[in-house]
Amino acid sequence: MVFGTRFLIFRLIAFAILALAQGYLFARIRHVIRASRRSDRFKSWAICFVGTTIGLLFLLNAYIVLRHIPWVDPPMVAQVGLLYPAAVWNFGSVFSALVLWLTRAVGGLGRRIARACRDLAGQIAPVPVDLGRRRFLRAGVGGLATAPLLLSGYGAAYASKAYGMQEISLPFGRPLRVAHLTDIHAGLYMTREDMRRYADLINALHPDLFVLTGDFISNSMSFLPGCAAEMARVRARYGTFATLGNHEHWFGTLREVQAVFSRHKISLLNNSHRVIRTEQGPFAVAGIDDLGTGRPDLRAALRGLDSSIPTLLLSHRPEIFPQAADRGIPVTLAGHWHGGQIKVSVLGMDVSVAHLLSPYPEGLYRINTSHLYVSRGIGTTGTPIRLNAPPEVTLFRLM
Repeated sequence: MVFGTRFLIFRLIAFAILALAQGYLFARIRHVIRASRRSDRFKSWAICFVGTTIGLLFLLNAYIVLRHIPWVDPPMVAQVGLLYPAAVWNFGSVFSALVLWLTRAVGGLGRRIARACRDLAGQIAPVPVDLGRRRFLRAGVGGLATAPLLLSGYGAAYASKAYGMQEISLPFGRPLRVAHLTDIHAGLYMTREDMRRYADLINALHPDLFVLTGDFISNSMSFLPGCAAEMARVRARYGTFATLGNHEHWFGTLREVQAVFSRHKISLLNNSHRVIRTEQGPFAVAGIDDLGTGRPDLRAALRGLDSSIPTLLLSHRPEIFPQAADRGIPVTLAGHWHGGQIKVSVLGMDVSVAHLLSPYPEGLYRINTSHLYVSRGIGTTGTPIRLNAPPEVTLFRLM
C-alpha cells in the first residue's frame, strides 16, 4: 500500500475539517438541549447520547476511509444500517455546520448593525422581542441545517445508483461498438451484485469491444478478484481490454493486477498495444499507465504500430489527450474525475473539484480530428455520494 505525501495531507485536512464541523454541530445541539424545559437528568442523557453518536459515526467513517475492512460483499442490511449512515452524516455535517455558522454570523452582524443604528438615532428604549418571529427563524435555520443531510442521503441512496446511459458516435475508420466502464471502485459501496448488474447491462448492448480505464478497486486489492470476475461476464467479440488507475498503484502492484486479470482473460495494456484484425481491416487498442502514480509512456505504447491503423487509446486520466492528438490518435477514452462526483451549477457553469483541477472533467472534447471522451464512471471515492454527476455507462458507435 503506497500513499503519496499529497494524498496523505489531503486526507488529514479533510478529517480535520470533519472534526471541526462535527464539534461545532455538537456544541450547537448541546446549546439547544440545555435551553429546553426538560429535566436536568434528561438533558444530561440527551447530551451524552448525541455526543457518543456523533463520535462513533466520525470514527466509523474514518476507519472505513483510512483502513481496509475485509468485508468483500457486505449485505444490504449492513450497508443501510451502518455504512451509509456514517458516510451521509460525515459529508452532510460539514455543510450543516457551515449553514449554522453562516446564519449565526449573519444574524450577529445584523444585530450589531441594528444596535448601531439605534445608537445613532438616540433610541434608548430596548426593542421588544417578538417570540413568534424568533421561533419561526429558529425553525427556518434548523430546516436549512438539515437540508445538507437530506441531500447527502439522496446522493447516497438514489443518485449513486441512477446511472446514465450514453450513446456516442465518433469517426474512427472502422465500424465498432465499444462499451466503456471506468472507476468501478469495488469495495464496501460497490458490491459484486452491483457490478454484476452493470455487466449484464453491457452484455445487453452486444459490444464488439469492452474497455475499462482503471480504478477497479476502492481501498484494497482483496476486492479486485470479484471485480475482475464480474467484468469477465461481459462477452465482446474482440475481447476486454483495461488500463491501470491510481488506486491500483496505491493499494497494489502491476504484477498483482496482471495475475488477476490473466485468470479472467482481461488484457491489461500498460504502455502497450494490441492489433485486432477484422473483415473491415485492422485496428489497434493501446493503453498507458496512470499519469499521476504510474510510469506512463505513450511512445512505448505505440512503438511498432503502423500509423495507418486507426488506434483507440485507453488512459485512466484524460490529460494525455493533447499528446494523443499530436500523434493523430482518433479516439481516446478516459475517466478518473467522476464528473466531479459532487457538482453544482452556478450561472450555467459546472463547479466541482474536478472542474477546478482539470481541463477535461467530463464529456466530449476535440482537437483537430482527434476526440476525447471522459466518462463519469460508476463508482465513488471518499464518500459514496454523487450529486448532479450520476454514474455512467457509455456505448460508442465508431465509424
